[in-house]
Amino acid sequence: MGAQIEHIKINNTNIPIIFEEQHSLPTFNLQLVFKNSGYIKDKDKSGLSTLSARVLNEGTLEDGSVKFAQKLEKLAISLNASHGFETFVIELSSIKDVYKNGLQLLNELLKSPNYKGETLNKIKTILTGSLKRKENDFDYVSRNELNKILFKGSALENPSNGTIDSISKITLDDVKEFVNSTLVLENLIVVVGGDITLDEVKKGLEPLLSSLKNAEESKIINVNASDKKIVKEIIKETEQAYIYFGSPFNTKVNDKNNYIAKVASFVLGGSGFGSRLMEEIRVKRGLAYSAYGQISINKSHSYFSGYLQTKNETANEAKDLVIKIVNNFVKNGITIDELNAAKNFLTGSEPLRVETLSQRLNRAFTNYYRGLEQNHTNKELEKIEKLTLQEINDYIKSHVEIKNLSFSIVRK
Repeated sequence: MGAQIEHIKINNTNIPIIFEEQHSLPTFNLQLVFKNSGYIKDKDKSGLSTLSARVLNEGTLEDGSVKFAQKLEKLAISLNASHGFETFVIELSSIKDVYKNGLQLLNELLKSPNYKGETLNKIKTILTGSLKRKENDFDYVSRNELNKILFKGSALENPSNGTIDSISKITLDDVKEFVNSTLVLENLIVVVGGDITLDEVKKGLEPLLSSLKNAEESKIINVNASDKKIVKEIIKETEQAYIYFGSPFNTKVNDKNNYIAKVASFVLGGSGFGSRLMEEIRVKRGLAYSAYGQISINKSHSYFSGYLQTKNETANEAKDLVIKIVNNFVKNGITIDELNAAKNFLTGSEPLRVETLSQRLNRAFTNYYRGLEQNHTNKELEKIEKLTLQEINDYIKSHVEIKNLSFSIVRK
């Protein structure tokens, strides 16, 4: 069976349920996804969403982290809170026989998180240690510096885990406010599947979801990537140069031509060996072990980005070559051989993308969240099969904004 979209009414609010019944394994998986609610909401409190998720992973106020974890472990139940840029997720998984126990423990957590000062301080200490170690992770440093360039003035310019300074200023009240404004019915999309019927799901969810409040729905915040062609170099004691680059790519998640962007992204830098970036930078010139680039299309922002590592002494050559490759890509487009190779891979590998229940549920959620039809992917593949060389090259030439590349380089 494929995933289906249903609804459940809680406190006069219709909550969408993305559901797939699968009996091959006696498992149960539930995700409470709160839309427009990841670190997009951090604003001037970078790291707030991360701290909030980690507090929810510390058990209940009554049991504390150890006793609550023991209850989960005894029944082999996994319960975890996490976040992306646009979503905040609480995931519960177990075998079918104990799913009701899992729902009960999740309900206890939602009603009474472990809001203690000592809990937050412990998390801050652990996170601070992790951030200190990342100061010598030059991929991390270069990537974050690129985000500062591309997304200045938005939450995306900051690391998702915040900085040592920003997390030191976050209070327990900040965490409570974030959780209270995020875990509300108006933000919720339920994603659930396994060896269970829809009626069982709805019956089990009613008492759990009734503990959530009604409040104002979080709104999406649109973020535009910078087109200012900034080059930022950071000098470190390193044997390699770490080069991250990016530029705007003007589209929306529901644009009818995004299937063409998928093919263009594959050819330019997303296909590994055979992509323009890899062939020109590694194969022909030996400047890097790997070179990668992709077009990312999200609800809040879309952009082109990529990275490579090279020798310190060839950093400028590699940077200039990236500019040359992208400029040539926009000017001349792709070849018929590149188009056919992209078509063969994207259509031929489709069965691998829907092998598992989690893959199918994730695709169904993504389409729903982005306002697309559930058969969107199949229609997209049909369009890719019919795509002509003229159509894709006209499309590529229309996106001149991708040439406005900015660079973040960590080098010696």
